[in-house]
Amino acid sequence: MKKKLVGTSWKMNKTLSEALAFCHVLKSGLSKEICESIQPFVIPPFTTVRDVSLFINENQINCLTGVQNMHFADQGAYTGEISPLMVKDTGAVLVELGHSERRHYFAETDLMVNKKVHAAINHGLKPLVCVGDEAQEKEWGVSVETVVKQMKAAIAGLSAAQVENVIIAYEPVWAIGEHGIPATTEEAEVIHAALRQALITCYGEQVANKISILYGGSVNLQNSVELITQPNIDGLFIGRSAWSPEGYCEILSTISRIIRD
Repeated sequence: MKKKLVGTSWKMNKTLSEALAFCHVLKSGLSKEICESIQPFVIPPFTTVRDVSLFINENQINCLTGVQNMHFADQGAYTGEISPLMVKDTGAVLVELGHSERRHYFAETDLMVNKKVHAAINHGLKPLVCVGDEAQEKEWGVSVETVVKQMKAAIAGLSAAQVENVIIAYEPVWAIGEHGIPATTEEAEVIHAALRQALITCYGEQVANKISILYGGSVNLQNSVELITQPNIDGLFIGRSAWSPEGYCEILSTISRIIRD
């Protein structure tokens, strides 16, 4: 059975000491039972990725690490950017790409996301591609078209073997952030089913079912159980509810029991 992927991006939060304190709690909080059905992951800020990855590896914690962005070039005059080779050098295996905040604040386009996805795949990294609709698009009734377009643009040109290494995260823009309103279980499942069907159309059912599609957007302890049990939701991409290690471990423990039962 495919493990559920459940993780968190810390965004621009946590100093090194705070990140390592999180890891110490994670070390004792991630039980064998949790990791039998769930693959946890954390995506720290760049300044702490190497130390977090090292701590997790040295303590044999079953948790993947990732980075929050990456340039598509291996090297060059791109001041302030991080290359795929530098990402690999940190010990991270995941690359979060296409987040709505990157698109909004830093003018990232579908083309840029596609180039980054290819670069990640070519270097043996796993792209975690974020797609999402804005409140206006939801009101217009074009949410499905919006997120399917973003996903198809991100993975365009990948072979079936390559796309199996991609993770998709549906994060409605209207649901993320401090004042976000989480999607209902039904709303999330409708979008996830549409994304799955688009993958089936492009790559066939066997390949599509190997790709994990996560939901992210005001996920908390209360709604995580209903979300994780939906047919097309393969995991959760959690925000501030998982920024405390105790909160993260509580969510993992709770949904682990549901999955096992």
